[in-house]
Amino acid sequence: MTFVEVMRQGDPAYDMALGPQLLREGVGDARDILRIYSPRPTAAFSRRDTLRPGYQRAADAVRRQGFAPVVRPQGGSLAAYHLGSVVVDHVHRAVGEPLQPVERFERFARLHADVLLALGADARIGPVPGEYCPGDHSINAGGSKIVGSAQRVTRDGWLFSTVIQVTGAARLREVLTLAYAELGYDFEPATVGALEDTVPGVTVPTVVAAVRAAYTRLGG
Repeated sequence: MTFVEVMRQGDPAYDMALGPQLLREGVGDARDILRIYSPRPTAAFSRRDTLRPGYQRAADAVRRQGFAPVVRPQGGSLAAYHLGSVVVDHVHRAVGEPLQPVERFERFARLHADVLLALGADARIGPVPGEYCPGDHSINAGGSKIVGSAQRVTRDGWLFSTVIQVTGAARLREVLTLAYAELGYDFEPATVGALEDTVPGVTVPTVVAAVRAAYTRLGG
């Protein structure tokens, strides 16, 4: 496993572009590349979101709240994150590898749930009704979504991106409520959670260290 460490904090557009760039170009001859970072306030819309009649209003709304609107290459729907979040981008470069998107969702959901369980969260795999960017392999705790994932598959391999919400759920809830209203999606604001809601005192550096250790074991 090759860890790609970014010494400076990227802006949201840079952060969004780096994963696909690593998938296209790689790092030396590494097959697996991992990037773990805590982002500036970002509202990551999907391409599907951009087709909604209220997309521009939603983008304007998040910008007024200090969140930079970007369009991500992965699927799903709008997700928001900030300095209280941990983003994990795992790039696997393998031309011609068989498609196994569901298996990857299952495998990484288990990996990330185990990390959070070890930190003291009652982490459970599965969607919460009314959650933002809904998915069968979301991770929830205390009735709120705290982890979401999305993936992109190309001829070069795949990019699996996961967001762990560590702190600051109230801020995310405010931004997502405004944007989802404009997009016209069903959404229940109470489903937006963070790890600190059930593990008081947990910090972003603690989660980063735990995730890095888990991937180190995964890479052997």
